Amino acid sequence: MKRILVTGAAGFIGYHTVQRLINEGHYVVGLDNLNTYYDIRLKFGRLENMGISSSKLLQGTLLPSYKFKNYHFTQLNLVDRAPLNQLFKDQKFDYVVNLAAQAGVRYSIEKPSVYIESNIVGFANILEACRDFEIKHLTYASSSSVYGLNESVPFSTQDSTNHPMSLYAATKKSNELLAHTYSHLFQLPTSGIRFFTVYGPWGRPDMAYYIFANKIKSGEKIDVYNNGIMERDFTYVDDIVEGTIKVLKQPPVASVNWNPLNPQADSSSAPYRIYNIGANEPVKLMDFINTLEESLGIKAELNYMPIQPGDVTKTWANVDNLINDFDYSPKTSLKDGISQFVNWYKEFHKA
Repeated sequence: MKRILVTGAAGFIGYHTVQRLINEGHYVVGLDNLNTYYDIRLKFGRLENMGISSSKLLQGTLLPSYKFKNYHFTQLNLVDRAPLNQLFKDQKFDYVVNLAAQAGVRYSIEKPSVYIESNIVGFANILEACRDFEIKHLTYASSSSVYGLNESVPFSTQDSTNHPMSLYAATKKSNELLAHTYSHLFQLPTSGIRFFTVYGPWGRPDMAYYIFANKIKSGEKIDVYNNGIMERDFTYVDDIVEGTIKVLKQPPVASVNWNPLNPQADSSSAPYRIYNIGANEPVKLMDFINTLEESLGIKAELNYMPIQPGDVTKTWANVDNLINDFDYSPKTSLKDGISQFVNWYKEFHKA
């Protein structure tokens, strides 16, 4: 049994990651600042499923789960370094999974300071705590958005990521740079995971598929950007968690074949790795909408729109290094994944 900290534990991917680690028998501490970027009831619902009552939440207090003896939760902001360090000191973690971040590409254009504080300052505090308390492996969430202006698909971890198109993407790229620095200077093993368009039950209501479901159910038109000419590597959350935990369990080591005269972008002479996690299969936006319509049993009203600032027309993950290193293979088809989301959606919203 390992002692594992999961930040962003009340979030979408964090919630599912905590579930998986607890079921494997690990001792897990979940951390989340419980911000109100989206409907807080979703976060409270996820916590309740893990045996954490929202009525008992108190900033900085470690609450035991009433359902799982190997789970505790604390409401804490990563920017608050002193209580974060105290948590590391008290809990003596082996591994850290950092999934905490201010999410949302479009929101980052409106509120850049929020992203700097949460995604850069907060991440730097995690790195410092991992260094100070000799964490065996830090696995952290990056994003497919780091590929920015790159149009060469499928996106490879060997590709350039020096031209972000949003502040959110820039903060995620900065996480990768900071992580490498700590891996190089202090031999802290770090693995960054670039997630590609995650969907599934308990998802974020600001994501397109959730917005589509809400509007289709209410009879409103859905905004379809770039006139529907878009593709995404939609990846079911269970496949994301599977890949993340495979990476977590195998801390990286310095690459003996790394050549500073011809440097590989996703590895290093330090214990550092970068991976894509996606379904390895882009889906046309209109096909995704059709699948959602079929599962809901309702035809969508469409409102075609131009592309939004900071958005990209196509994402597609090359997951070769994840396959080679961990025998990773996504298992959930789009039809099955959407069906599971819709079943949860109807139950949660009593729709």
